[in-house]
Amino acid sequence: MKYIKIIPCLDIKDGKVVKGVNFVNLRDAGDPVENAIFYENEGADELAFLDITATVEGRKTIVDLVKKVATVISIPLTVGGGISEISDIERLLEAGVSKVSMNTAAIKNPTLIEEASKAFGSASIVIAIDGKASDEIASGYELYINGGQKPTGKDAIEWAKRVSDLGAGEVLPTSIDADGTKDGYDLKLTRLVAEASGLPVIASGGAGTLEHLYEGVVEGKASAVLAASIFHFREISIADVKKYLKERGIKVRNA
Repeated sequence: MKYIKIIPCLDIKDGKVVKGVNFVNLRDAGDPVENAIFYENEGADELAFLDITATVEGRKTIVDLVKKVATVISIPLTVGGGISEISDIERLLEAGVSKVSMNTAAIKNPTLIEEASKAFGSASIVIAIDGKASDEIASGYELYINGGQKPTGKDAIEWAKRVSDLGAGEVLPTSIDADGTKDGYDLKLTRLVAEASGLPVIASGGAGTLEHLYEGVVEGKASAVLAASIFHFREISIADVKKYLKERGIKVRNA
């Protein structure tokens, strides 16, 4: 069994870390650079930086802010939001980013995944999948774009399988229904994405307790667990998570 990664997520809006519920009702959660330093010192394995309004606002990721975050940490940094071209990826990797996360642009232009994978290696390419429960979709989950605001009519699980074939290296499924609720990950969505893609999966959206993180790994088949609210508002520490998981037989680093 591989080490399970613990990943705090910085959702960025107007240069600040924010956190909402179901992708709306955003609360201020501090400065990105200060948060990044705090999480590295706490023992986070990686850090995610998602510019959540870039696509909706039709702009690129704030590279200057990304660079500031990248320079103060040594752990891998994944950045998403507003990435629509190979040149965007190149710019971010040059700024010190380890991996890029794509969603809307990849769905609109799937060959972007293929091109990016060939140019930079599949390990650099994460595909974010925002899914919402739907009785009208075969798998039960509809794929959403534009920061979870726009339904596509496509099957989120079918898309997970396709991104694997196109050369993605990792998948980040988030349940829009569970996001920010602290009621737990949508384990079915996480598991279905893991099984369909065959790729490492980052459980995301809804973590509220230590048990939820454990379930993400065991029931959701995730290789990493991502959380925001519980970390930003200091409800649970990274050390708490690693200790809890280790006690339950999950391999974690430096617990």
